[in-house]
Formats: sequence, structure tokens, C-alpha cells
Amino acid sequence: MYTLGEFVLRNKDHFSYSIEALLRLFSSIKLASKAIHKEVNKAGLTEKIIGSTGITNIHGENQQKLDDFSHKAFIESFKSRNVVCGIASEESKDFIVIKKGIKENPYQYIVLIDPLDGSSNIDVNVSIGTIFSVYMRKSSIQMDLTIEDFLQKGNQQILAGYIIYGSSTILVYSTGNGVHGFTLDPSIGTFYLSHFNLHFPKEEKIYSINEGNYAKFPEGIKKFIRYCQEKKENRPYSARYIGSLVGDFHRNLIQGGIYIYPKTDSSPEGKLRLLYECNPMAFLAEQAGGKASNGKKRILDIEPSRLHQRTPFFCGPVKMVSQLEKFMENCK
Repeated sequence: MYTLGEFVLRNKDHFSYSIEALLRLFSSIKLASKAIHKEVNKAGLTEKIIGSTGITNIHGENQQKLDDFSHKAFIESFKSRNVVCGIASEESKDFIVIKKGIKENPYQYIVLIDPLDGSSNIDVNVSIGTIFSVYMRKSSIQMDLTIEDFLQKGNQQILAGYIIYGSSTILVYSTGNGVHGFTLDPSIGTFYLSHFNLHFPKEEKIYSINEGNYAKFPEGIKKFIRYCQEKKENRPYSARYIGSLVGDFHRNLIQGGIYIYPKTDSSPEGKLRLLYECNPMAFLAEQAGGKASNGKKRILDIEPSRLHQRTPFFCGPVKMVSQLEKFMENCK
């Protein structure tokens, strides 16, 4: 059984950048994720994790206590490893500069992160997660960071992944050479390789969507849902929806299914954030032999215009996503 560090070193030839920096990045991610794992497993025993902070965040949503804890855990962990020059978090209005100047911080890595996806599920003991992606900065290392360093297309990612906190804590990542998962052994605090070279199964089983919003969906989405429910060929598919992108994506990656989060009348641009959620998941989906789209265009080719930009999001096996796109195209 390989540890995460051992696996990275054995596959160092598949990573085009500094392997030392990659190990430091993972060291930061592991440290913060283990702190979150510890708090999640105490939920119900302490009031400091369950419930709202009473603060409305930048998205107009009630910030959960675990959102705030996770955000701070990752920021401090990255700062302490001196490996990134800037971070953009879903919980922050603006990007965060770690250190200024080449002498203080010679590294050129940019991190975009959703510290805790599906945090409202913590109160009912349902899977939640962290989503992260890493880019090389675009501006000169001699200059201050700019917003353009963060507004990069998803196809420029050099590392993307997620951590799911559920019946076990699993870290899944890709550097552009397949998708691999590592399960935390909490007794010794080590992540071990448990899922090598993950791919979407050929058999399509599941569609994941909040059907409670059916009346607000575009007609193409309604037709695709009816298609999924037809008794024909290998259908009907099973409807499975957790309400956590990480949880739904992870299940569909293991069991075979499509994740659907369209625009609605109340969210005409979609609900999910392009930079913090969709780009990293799209990167993983493609590396696992799947596809990710906004219904018209490949997610990884979208040019971002702002940090908290939203988009419709569909990802899963190529056949299922392509079928959904056809329904969308025929219902303009």
C-alpha cells in the first residue's frame, strides 16, 4: 500500500513542475483536511461546528460554522508551507496574497478552493467535501499578483482534486495523468492509495439532480429527465441526489452516472461556481474518461471574467453528457 507521498514520488516523471512543490501542496492539503476530518467526527458533541455563524457570506448565504473553520484551516496551512503565492477561496470576496516578493516567496503556484462543499449537510451527518485546484501564476514573479492570475481557463490547471468526508475520508486528485484516490487511516493520520486510475464505469446507472426545481428547469433538461425515466434499453436510471457536489460526483464516478445542475428561472447563470467547483471537477471528469459541459460548451474552455462566476454544470460519462447536450440543443 502506497502512501500519498510515496505514490507522488513514484510518479514524479508524470508531473512537469517541481515535485518538491507538489509534495508541499499535498502536505498543506492533508494537514487542513485532517483537521476538518477531526471536527466533522465530533459533530453533535460540540456546538462550535454545527449550525450557522450568524453571518451572511459574500454570496448572500448563511455561513456555516464549519465553512469558517475550513476556510481558516486551509489558508493557515498553505501559509505555513510557503508553497503558494496566492489563494482564492469561495469564502472570500477577493483573492489572498500569501507573501510579496521573490525573496520572500519564490513559488509561482495559485490555489483556488471551496473549503467546504455541502456544509449544510453536517447537521444531518451527510457527506461533505473540499474542492481544490492549482495553477501557475501568469504574471511575472517579480510583480504583484493580479486578478488575471486567478481568472484562468480550467484547461490550465496543473492539479485538481477533492476530499470527501463521509464513512471514510478520501482524497482524490489528478495532475493530468489519471485520477487516483487515497483513504485516510485515522489511527496513524496517513492517506493510503485505495482507488487507482479511476474511470467512469461503462454502464450508466444514475442521474443526479434536484428534481424539486423541475418547474424552473429549461425544457431540454425536463426532456432529459423524462428520457432517464423511460423504461427502455438500460433505463430507467436510478435518481440519486445528496446535495453535495463532492458526494454526488464521487458516487457517480464509482457507480456510473451524470451530475446535473442547470440554470433555473431564479438562477439564470446557474448556481455552481466555475473556478472553485466546476473547473476542478471537470478536470477530474475528463481525466476519468468522462465529460463536463455547461450544456453548450466544454467547461474547461470557458474564459472566466470574475472570481465568483457561476455556470450551469453537467458532468459524467461522455455518452450521458452528450445526450443531455442534444436535448438542450433541440430545445432552444
